Amino acid sequence: MRQYNFFTYILTNYNKKVLYTGVTNDLDKRLYEHYFGINQAESFTAKYKCFYLVWYERHQYINHAIEREKEIKGWIRDKKTKLIEQENPNWNFLNKEIMEWPPVFTG
Repeated sequence: MRQYNFFTYILTNYNKKVLYTGVTNDLDKRLYEHYFGINQAESFTAKYKCFYLVWYERHQYINHAIEREKEIKGWIRDKKTKLIEQENPNWNFLNKEIMEWPPVFTG
């Protein structure tokens, strides 16, 4: 059986004031897109400069990743904070675990 990778993830801004929850099948590429604002000039993440990864989990099936994203988006901030702090108590930026950080624009 083939293994697939889908990710539910949470981003924040530099000051850790804003949270964004998303889903993707390519976390490296998606972080790159958030960082450079590719195809999202008017998006929430571009507006608030949310491209610092603080939490993520892998799913084998896209429907599970989407369900988890919807679940987390429905939570209050305190519950999201507790989720992040279970795995990342210091709110370290995890981007460098996934990709070259900071990324280099390749056009």
